[in-house]
Amino acid sequence: MTSENKDSDTMPDPLLIQESGEVYRNPTEVQMSQIVLPCHANHCGELSVGQLLKWMDSTACLSAERHAGCSCITASVDDIHFEHTIGVGKVVNIIAKVNRAFTSSMEVGILVTCEDLYTDRQWKVCHAFATFVARRTEAGKVQLKQVIAHTQMEQMEYSLAAERRRMRLIHAEIITDLLSSSTAQLGECQEYEDAVPAERTRVESVELVLPPHANHQVSTFGGQIMAWMENVATIAASRLCNAHPTLRSIDMFHFRGPSHIGDRLVLKAIVNNAFKHSMEVGVCAEAYQGGEPLRHINSAFMTFEVLDSDRKPCTLPRIRPEPVDGKRRFQEAIARKKIRLDRKYIISCKQTEVPLSVPWDPSNQMYLSYNNVSALKLMDNRNNWVLASEKNKVRLYTLEENQMLCFKVEMNVRVSAEQTFHLLSDLRRRMEWDRHYEECEVINQADEEDTIYRVATPSVTKGGKGKDFILLASRRKPCDSRDPYLIALRSVTLPTHPPTEEYTRGEVLCAGFTIWEESSSVTKITYYNQATPGVLPYISTDIAGLSSSFYSAFSACSQFLLANKDSLAALPPSVL
Repeated sequence: MTSENKDSDTMPDPLLIQESGEVYRNPTEVQMSQIVLPCHANHCGELSVGQLLKWMDSTACLSAERHAGCSCITASVDDIHFEHTIGVGKVVNIIAKVNRAFTSSMEVGILVTCEDLYTDRQWKVCHAFATFVARRTEAGKVQLKQVIAHTQMEQMEYSLAAERRRMRLIHAEIITDLLSSSTAQLGECQEYEDAVPAERTRVESVELVLPPHANHQVSTFGGQIMAWMENVATIAASRLCNAHPTLRSIDMFHFRGPSHIGDRLVLKAIVNNAFKHSMEVGVCAEAYQGGEPLRHINSAFMTFEVLDSDRKPCTLPRIRPEPVDGKRRFQEAIARKKIRLDRKYIISCKQTEVPLSVPWDPSNQMYLSYNNVSALKLMDNRNNWVLASEKNKVRLYTLEENQMLCFKVEMNVRVSAEQTFHLLSDLRRRMEWDRHYEECEVINQADEEDTIYRVATPSVTKGGKGKDFILLASRRKPCDSRDPYLIALRSVTLPTHPPTEEYTRGEVLCAGFTIWEESSSVTKITYYNQATPGVLPYISTDIAGLSSSFYSAFSACSQFLLANKDSLAALPPSVL
């Protein structure tokens, strides 16, 4: 059963009550509630993940079409991690809403929860993001209207959607590069006598696309294709372990092309590698009609576990890959596992659980950069800042939350936003206005948006050691006029730059600048810092109101920007 945003029996968040007294509901929100029947379940009495994917895709598609006002198709789905299985008799609740619209595509957020009708308990099953594309109309290409964020949560998702989109666009290229570099270092596959031949797990199945499998535009539902893919992947996994596996995660995937009614969909799956408690299954979908050649529709990588009676993962048998392509898939699966662990370690945990310094290397650069920018955007979207002091229109705000102190400094300058961004992006020039920057050097130019610096600061006590920081600086230009320029900073560790006797190694969890264009010549600059023990000594007197050194620093910043408003920033050529 599907219900669009009309009435709700849930208790409203007070922040969502409008001045008229009515409860605010996102106009793109669509809800689906389904009771799990035996026909939806597998042999264990648990909801088939394929069926769940169909429901998720249908709900998200309705949300996208509600915003677009025309038919939409599934373009891609980000990584999905299934936290729990769902038993027969439970209720599946799915909420989908459009987080942000771009030119002709939009990101839809999907939240799946499970409800026990007898105990009134609810728990999260998974959270996913799907990209939908509006189909062309007779008038030509669709230009989607912008999403208007009304709540803090919607504003946060709107802001983060731009960063997730950036990651999707570069994902395939980066993964390809990482796999080629990682597999070259792995060497030959080790042979085991008791290993199961990968060929034994190979599955091929064909499905005829009929009208019930397609939408009103005769295109096959993306969720239906995902369900068929999950089916053959499950069979392949079962053949390895001679047991019934549980699907734990699906890597990000893109639909390469459409499928229509009348297509014969050929689905192939094979176990690429088996680790101690999990296995990766590769699966692809190809389509044809009549005598035409096969069209590649989609490929995906699914991770399965086998659970014992106590719901603990069992040890899996080893696998013997096929020659050539099988060995390549075997090694690539090892590289992908490392990438998944990096992603889970850096992105999936809550911001308060992210370690201060995470080791940086090319395999996790994309996720560290995403985490860096996302943390700054989350801080920028907080609305409960308290004004601590103000001097000559330079304002200092504080925010204490979860036993953590954050502060921000705001000011306006008569310099264009783009020039301000270029001047502040190169941390080496910060020595020209910030007395806390004693030394600053580039130690790794990762790409044109990410640079790693070593920064040294003087001691705050007489005769004490100075501090040094290894900082990842991630720069972002606005996606559109409703986004700021961003310069996000966080600590990372590099094996080439360990702590030294001369300095105490300091750490930055989240800091950086947001730069908003107020007009063609006026820019609002906001500096944020989530204070860590390494940073607090430098700002504690300002927070306590015993000093106004923050004003001196940002007045110097303003003068630096004005003096260089017409000059080219001294950034590396690739950044300019």
